[in-house]
Amino acid sequence: MNIKEYKNSVILKNINHFSPKHTFLCGQCFRWDEESDGSFTGVAFSKVVNISAGENEIIIKNISLSEFESQWKYYLDLDTDYGLIKKEFEKDINVKKAMEFGWGIRILNQEFFECLISFIISTQNTIPRIKKIVSRLSEMYGTKLEFEGKEYYAFPTLEQLKDVSKESLSDLKAGYRSDYIVDAVKKILSGEVRIDGINKLSYEQAKNELMKIKGVGPKVADCVLLFSANKKEAFPIDVWVKRTMQSLYLSETSTVKEIEKFASSHFGKYAGVAQQYLFYYSRENKIGK
Repeated sequence: MNIKEYKNSVILKNINHFSPKHTFLCGQCFRWDEESDGSFTGVAFSKVVNISAGENEIIIKNISLSEFESQWKYYLDLDTDYGLIKKEFEKDINVKKAMEFGWGIRILNQEFFECLISFIISTQNTIPRIKKIVSRLSEMYGTKLEFEGKEYYAFPTLEQLKDVSKESLSDLKAGYRSDYIVDAVKKILSGEVRIDGINKLSYEQAKNELMKIKGVGPKVADCVLLFSANKKEAFPIDVWVKRTMQSLYLSETSTVKEIEKFASSHFGKYAGVAQQYLFYYSRENKIGK
């Protein structure tokens, strides 16, 4: 990968295994929107950024080279060798087919608090509705930003949400999930749940810590750990993944616990990466529906 800074943008040349479309539309994030030209505009690190894919290059607008090196390279998981990961699954025909279909997916390393609240909101929800609620929460409590003449909002910090209550979140239209947001904020502020350094805990320890929060079950905890704590062994199981695993690997009667056990032993340390490729492939092709 060759990196060049040009007019408040960073241009990446000769980058493999990365497609903004695959990465931002595979269900792991909720702040990125596709523009009419096929590029994607999103908000992270209190910054609005536009990412586009050209011929053998990726252009990231509105960041400096130092910001790319200190934040965005890790956020986009560009230091991870996905070619090597794909070799791990060469003998699994299902994952191989899914990886060929969604060849450009990379697992994002999102800001932890934002990812946690976003996936709490995702509980029994659709992606379009999750995006709307996350956007409303950002408008209500986050910092206003501007990019190319348009207004955007950063996701609110823990400090900005410190006084939230079920009543103050009524305009969010998140239903019972508002209780979960309030519980998460209170438990993190009180120290009952510790998120600082959670990526240094073992996978099981980190998962148990997150599940102290109301509304955070195994699936939400796994999503947060996979998409913001670099726990690539985490294997979130939603309806699509359950159907896919039952259809391609196990049986219709297989339980979530049985799927978890199989995924851990079969996919190993990159189970979460395999999951994301399988999820995207299955959702787009209606596998197991």
